[in-house]
Amino acid sequence: MMLRSLIFVALFYAWSALLAIGMLPLFLCPRRWTLAAFGFWSRGVILMLRMFCGIRVEVRGRQWMPTGRALVAAKHQCMFDVFGQFAWLPDSSFVMRKELMRIPLFGWYATKARMVVVDREGGAQALRNLVRDATDRLTEDRQLVIFPEGTRVEPGKTGRYQPGIAGLYRELGLPVHPMATNSGVHWPAHGFVRKPGTIVFEYLEPIPAGLTRAEFMRRLETRIETASNALLGL
Repeated sequence: MMLRSLIFVALFYAWSALLAIGMLPLFLCPRRWTLAAFGFWSRGVILMLRMFCGIRVEVRGRQWMPTGRALVAAKHQCMFDVFGQFAWLPDSSFVMRKELMRIPLFGWYATKARMVVVDREGGAQALRNLVRDATDRLTEDRQLVIFPEGTRVEPGKTGRYQPGIAGLYRELGLPVHPMATNSGVHWPAHGFVRKPGTIVFEYLEPIPAGLTRAEFMRRLETRIETASNALLGL
């Protein structure tokens, strides 16, 4: 398992570097071309996971998976939760912390793809900027994806659900599509060993717009955590 993981990690970074350089001409092309390249990159990683690590990726709840203008609130256990979804969401925009924008080339492509960047230390102004930028991105039929806990959380544990998702829910007036996962079991947040099995991304029935903040947050956390724990057999 360790040897297979080492091979995968080496190929993952080689594949990522190759695509990062090969995508440079896309700065002159429409935004959707960059998203298409992200999807190609993601599908390559999924293929390598299956070939070298014995990990398959399964998407459940496709009847609830948005394809147009939507707000997605996803469980976050590892970095794969982000770029894995590029393989099937048609036009996604992720809410990401500003520190990630410092990564060479990645930050440039994130800007080109019009991701939403948030300063987690920015307080009330950061929340206002989040709502402003999210509203702007959703003038198109995009899927805005946010991780309500704000950071990666180990499988079986629950982080504090941050106010950003509640602010977006209130201001955007959209249903929220919760998403559960067990990704951290097979792609740990720390370390390089990848464990064989099936990574599941499960889209859940949307939470309707118009609920009170307290009721919305209660339903969101309950649905995501219950479904994620079920994927872990808890």
